[in-house]
Amino acid sequence: MNIVNNKKQYRFEAELEDGELLKLDYRWLKGSMVLMHTFVPVSARGSGKGNQIVQHVLDHARTQELKVIVYCSFVEKYVQEHPEYNDLLDEQHRR
Repeated sequence: MNIVNNKKQYRFEAELEDGELLKLDYRWLKGSMVLMHTFVPVSARGSGKGNQIVQHVLDHARTQELKVIVYCSFVEKYVQEHPEYNDLLDEQHRR
């Protein structure tokens, strides 16, 4: 799956085989990447592709030395299940 950072739209996205877009929207707050919403098309739900895009975005944040603020419940659940990403969480904005 080819995931790209669409900086103009503030989202990471991947075009699926059926032409639908898998996407994770983000914004910026004081240098931290705010993960707003993950959209997984119905055709891809349960396939693990949602987890793949979240992992990609978190790995991107790590390589760019960014902190993340999580507003998206899908990302929040992923981080709870993968505590190796806890160090990326912006402590000032934890829920």
